[in-house]
Amino acid sequence: MSQERLIQLETDILAKNDRYAAANRAILADREILTLNFVSSPGSGKTTLLCKTIEALGDQPLAVIEGDQQTANDADRIRATGAKAVQVNTGKGCHLDGHMVGHAMEHLKLANNSMLFIENVGNLVCPAGFDLGEDAKVAILSVTEGEDKPLKYPDMFTASRMALLNKVDLAPYCDVDLDLYEENLRRVNPSIEIIRVSARTGEGMDVWLQWLRDRLAQKAKPEAAE
Repeated sequence: MSQERLIQLETDILAKNDRYAAANRAILADREILTLNFVSSPGSGKTTLLCKTIEALGDQPLAVIEGDQQTANDADRIRATGAKAVQVNTGKGCHLDGHMVGHAMEHLKLANNSMLFIENVGNLVCPAGFDLGEDAKVAILSVTEGEDKPLKYPDMFTASRMALLNKVDLAPYCDVDLDLYEENLRRVNPSIEIIRVSARTGEGMDVWLQWLRDRLAQKAKPEAAE
């Protein structure tokens, strides 16, 4: 297959995905649902952090779409918190797409002015290019991954609005420079927001939770806010 044909196929796939994503976004915006696409490499602590977030949010209405190549393990962990969750297995696919998310949304009774968390497949490459209709991508970066991770995978961190620098409780044992993590994140995305967190100790969770509540408040339509 020629390079020109490959480019055309990729363009067609992304254009089709963008149409599904736009339809998702319209539905979510109409219902004032804050939607976040959680992206990371495997082992970043994404699911644990999400479970702790759900527990800390208490009675806040929310739901989760879980993306993995195989198993329903993470969705089972989410349901154990009391939250609604739909598992999407992508098989050999390395990311969720707009059509998968739209179909999953049909199985969730999403309340108005709620939160929808999408936990994408663990991968710092493919999910960067696929819009799901979310308000923002949230990149989870564990301190155990190395300070140069944002420089190695710039597309993902450029596409993300927020970076959660996770497992900071392990920093003293990993000989890492947290300031360098943040410096490299801002080298690839000067406007990215960064919060240092630990799901185990609770460090930074209050800042993260307030960020979520502030973003949800911004989703309210003007007439509803008056």
